[in-house]
Amino acid sequence: MRDEYDFSQSVQNPYLKKLKKQVTIRLEEEVVDYFKQISEETGIPYQSLINLYLRDCMKSGRKPSLEWVS
Repeated sequence: MRDEYDFSQSVQNPYLKKLKKQVTIRLEEEVVDYFKQISEETGIPYQSLINLYLRDCMKSGRKPSLEWVS
């Protein structure tokens, strides 16, 4: 191992802005099953599908209905 390294030519991580933050959320079992089913059909991990769906809602300005269903 070297005593000194030259980082003058280094570049910033291009994926820095794409890092994900781990959070814990509670989802209904039917919701998770729904995305897992889509995951099996598409080959995309269900957590990525949930993220894609939420991102689409965010970009299109969609907001949830705040009416409680009994």
